[in-house]
Amino acid sequence: MKQNIGRGEFSQFPDLSQTSCQEDDVSTDVQHLNALYSDFESRFEDILTMVTPPWIINPYGDVEDMNVIIQEELTELSTNEELKVQFRKGYQQFWLQNNIPVTYPVLWNIAKKFLSSFPSSYLVERGFIKKQTGHH
Repeated sequence: MKQNIGRGEFSQFPDLSQTSCQEDDVSTDVQHLNALYSDFESRFEDILTMVTPPWIINPYGDVEDMNVIIQEELTELSTNEELKVQFRKGYQQFWLQNNIPVTYPVLWNIAKKFLSSFPSSYLVERGFIKKQTGHH
């Protein structure tokens, strides 16, 4: 988007494409977009660099090259046909089943960290404000 605006191509903004823009205005907009991009990169660096283990997304895939305890629980989980049916609903719903933390505690302790990562501080701040004001 930044490159398109810098070239004066406003097709992503139908209303803007019908107007004439001064080159100084376009340059200012591009500078603002660069600053916004840099801000996002620094704020969300931990999310952007986070590597989710493949077994969280597909617990029925390859279980090689892992910690023995993880490998044992994954092998046990992969033979559970009832859970395999639940996996079709998506990996998030799969891991959030009530029996997963009890039956597969090692896997759950790892998976929950990736499932509870907040892509922004909004939900944390909102929860904090609600707790401070007594609203639920």
